[in-house]
Amino acid sequence: MQKILVFTDIHLLPEGGTIIGLDPFERFTRGLAHALEKHPDAARIVLCGDLSHNAAPAEYARLNQALETCPLPVSLMLGNHDRRAPFLAAFPDVAQMETGHIQHQFDIGAHRLIFLDTLDEEAEDTHSGFLCPARLTWLDQALDEAGERRVIVFTHHPPIETGFKGMDLIGLKNRSDLIARLAAQGNVVQIVSGHIHRTVLGSAGGIPVAILKSPCHQMPMALGYQDTSLSIDEPGAYGILLLTDEGVIVHTEDFTLPPNPSAAYT
Repeated sequence: MQKILVFTDIHLLPEGGTIIGLDPFERFTRGLAHALEKHPDAARIVLCGDLSHNAAPAEYARLNQALETCPLPVSLMLGNHDRRAPFLAAFPDVAQMETGHIQHQFDIGAHRLIFLDTLDEEAEDTHSGFLCPARLTWLDQALDEAGERRVIVFTHHPPIETGFKGMDLIGLKNRSDLIARLAAQGNVVQIVSGHIHRTVLGSAGGIPVAILKSPCHQMPMALGYQDTSLSIDEPGAYGILLLTDEGVIVHTEDFTLPPNPSAAYT
């Protein structure tokens, strides 16, 4: 069994910046320290987009600072609050496509992890996602080359509607193109996404979908059409994926809850 740790929607700000009174940097570094203490056997950490809040160089510099002593390999992804130029200036060694998109893949045992770039910097609504033909062609090749491996696909924008209508309106605009490819391939066993700031489970083309919470601020349980800027101070969390021969097991850890002195971690 292999273990993957997933953080999404970090929303780092320059020093002193807060969101609804919460410090994203403090929340992320606390969550990262918790994850590394409780799960030092993890094979990789995935940061599933919205690394920054305003795509400012100072925000990406703080992410570099937070990760500089991390002992595990980290896969960085982009979300709708990110921008490629300042991100690449801060992380010039991150693999990118010829088109400049931030997509890559990593094999771990019998699984292939595929990390997609759903950021649409030209979106009229600013925050929706899109997978252009170049990114979808790259995905096709990555899926074909996976062979007998079981595939886990990571996206920032979820491939499903969630019932949070405001967020769904700024979701992945061509989700049907993605779902058709993944379902037809037959080797995709899990999709992991962020963007919503709430734990949501569903399926896309018969493939399980897990949408994970932020380590910082969350979407309140307000179904229907709501302002996409709604935020609430609920426990911050990260995800834990267990890759087994039988399938992918998804856990979520609310690390800001008071510690239970009787808890034993393995």
